[in-house]
Amino acid sequence: MPKIRDTRKDTDIAAADEDESAEEISTEGAAEGAEEAAEEEETAGKAEEEAEEEEEEEESALQKFKGFLEDTTENIIFASRWVLAPVFLGLCLALVAVMVNFIYHLALYIPHFPTMTVDEIAASILSLIDLALLGNLLLIVIFSGYENFVSKINPAQDHEDRPEWMGTLDFSGLKIKIVGSVVAISLVELLQDFIHMAELHADGIAVDPQFELWRVVLHLTFVVSGTLFAVMDLVAEKRHGVVPHRQKRKEKE
Repeated sequence: MPKIRDTRKDTDIAAADEDESAEEISTEGAAEGAEEAAEEEETAGKAEEEAEEEEEEEESALQKFKGFLEDTTENIIFASRWVLAPVFLGLCLALVAVMVNFIYHLALYIPHFPTMTVDEIAASILSLIDLALLGNLLLIVIFSGYENFVSKINPAQDHEDRPEWMGTLDFSGLKIKIVGSVVAISLVELLQDFIHMAELHADGIAVDPQFELWRVVLHLTFVVSGTLFAVMDLVAEKRHGVVPHRQKRKEKE
């Protein structure tokens, strides 16, 4: 009987050892599985982070390229204003041509002034005034056009001879001044034509009235155009003046 009991005890001990071994094995397996799962999750997380970083780098590179392209395009567009610089230099040469023409006509008229009639003197002076007005028109276009569309004229900023309208004449004012100069030149030309007509009538030479009629119509067209430009600018100024007033009133309310 003692041997049977010892055998049972040994069997129970062996079974207990087997159970403990099985538990240890299962615990170790569970721990290893948990570690493997954690490693897999960590690997997956790193892969996701790397993918996100790659996407961010791609987006950053795309944004940088877009910014570079935008800056380059805008710089080119802004620098394109210098294309007009040779145009204004060409107008300066045209101003020199006007000056040479004025001196030529003046030298041509001076010897004949003592023998000229009043109408001839008036016609000669009007032709000189016509050239002077043309020179003024060129100066207005050169100064205002260059400052409005190309760059500021730095040497004239603090100069004592700087015209008062320089730097203050916007595109709208430039347009009105050009139209006014054109109307003045047209008026001078029209006066010259009527003086020449009187001279031709005195000499018995027939004059085509249709030609002068069209000159008058053209002059009136310039006058009407200038008036319409001035009215449109006045309406625009009133609109710009009324809108801020309404906005201030709404803010107060």
